[in-house]
Amino acid sequence: MTEALLQPFQFAFMNNAFLIMLILSVPTSLLSCYLVLKGWSLMGDAISHAVLPGVVLSYIINIPLIVGAFCAGMICAVTTGFLSENSRVKQDTILGIVFSGMFGLGIVLHTKITTDVHLDHILFGNMLGVGVEQLWISGVISIFVGFVMFAKRADFMLHSFDPVQAQAVGLRIGWLHYGMLALISLTIVATLSAVGIILSIGLLIAPGAIAYLLTKRFERMLLVAVMVTIVSGFLGVYISFYIDSAPAPTVILILTVIFILAFARANMAARVSSNP
Repeated sequence: MTEALLQPFQFAFMNNAFLIMLILSVPTSLLSCYLVLKGWSLMGDAISHAVLPGVVLSYIINIPLIVGAFCAGMICAVTTGFLSENSRVKQDTILGIVFSGMFGLGIVLHTKITTDVHLDHILFGNMLGVGVEQLWISGVISIFVGFVMFAKRADFMLHSFDPVQAQAVGLRIGWLHYGMLALISLTIVATLSAVGIILSIGLLIAPGAIAYLLTKRFERMLLVAVMVTIVSGFLGVYISFYIDSAPAPTVILILTVIFILAFARANMAARVSSNP
């Protein structure tokens, strides 16, 4: 019985999958809290889709894929900001146009080149195929993003809750705004090889949404989001081994189930408090 339960840990590719999920849990969950508070969930979705043409162009000109992905993500973010400030169209509409256009460009470019990089691996990730290089890249990015988020957590928190007050106390709103966008782009680059473009948005939204439903204190919200992501990541990879499914979608599915449970708990608590 014990041998069967420990069987996933006997394979190197499974251990790498567990490790990459642990590495990605911290930056994605921390950013998730800020994205939920700022109402930037669609921004994360937009950037995650917009990196596709950058990945394809990187392959064409033979540069590291992470360079093209990061540049494409920042182009999407900056373009969206410029159009929002110089147009009557609302930001969510502009986001939808920009990210769908860049995603479509990426699909067209991918169909016009011959490559050994399968589109499914770019879109949905290949967690069981993660190698040492991807572990190092994701690890370095995660440490950097985690350090910046921790060092500037008070500034980012004030900017998320009250941008006007943040500007009044002398914070550089522009730096915080585009700094957050850069961190989102970097984090999506880190998740690219493991969970892919489409599923990365789940890791950037669900943990923060779950934590938001479970606690009203922001510091505790950060901790809850990290713990939920770590537990969901471990369970998702572990369960996928026995049900013969892809780890990344299984992780997202578990996060979705936890969100539903947290939502039900919050609703029940609200009814109890309103009917003493």
